[in-house]
Amino acid sequence: MKKAARHHGCFVRALPRRTRLAFGALGLYSLAMAAHDPDEAFGKLSHVDAAGRAKMVDVTEKDDTKRQATAGGRIVMRRETLALIQQNGLPKGDVLAVAQIAGVMAAKRTHELIPMCHPLLLTGIDVTLTPNEARTCIEIEATVRTTGKTGVEMEALTAATIAALTVYDMCKAVDRGMRIESMRLKRKAGGKSGDIVLE
Repeated sequence: MKKAARHHGCFVRALPRRTRLAFGALGLYSLAMAAHDPDEAFGKLSHVDAAGRAKMVDVTEKDDTKRQATAGGRIVMRRETLALIQQNGLPKGDVLAVAQIAGVMAAKRTHELIPMCHPLLLTGIDVTLTPNEARTCIEIEATVRTTGKTGVEMEALTAATIAALTVYDMCKAVDRGMRIESMRLKRKAGGKSGDIVLE
């Protein structure tokens, strides 16, 4: 276990700092969601066994239900950068289209990025990126749907986060001071916990 942890630590340290922060936040959110899942005892981390080791939750006995989750955030930038995006004037091409596709791809591969996530058959993924001139940012929202035994909160969060990172990658040549902010779950539906609306 300690050896595996050391290897994982080396892998994480090798990633770019912004990528480490993004995936680190997603990993922490995954654990926090387990603690607040009404299907589990309050305060009990379902991704940790009795010996304190990480584990994948066994969902074998759960019923398949329709599930949906929406997550979002924003990437703040200089006014000139936002104008370039809207004019499609950046060397790498159409920023919003590429970021949208990246978000869809990321949702489908969430289980490969977040260790204790289950592979899910996703039935719908919507990723939107909307320029906000008043706040000089791109507002990002991702909605993911499935019919299955576990929710799609992590898939929605991953889609929105990777879309934001893609915007950063596409624009970093002209604006390295961009900030990814307020990445959060907005609402979810389905499962034993039912509907949760956070905003």
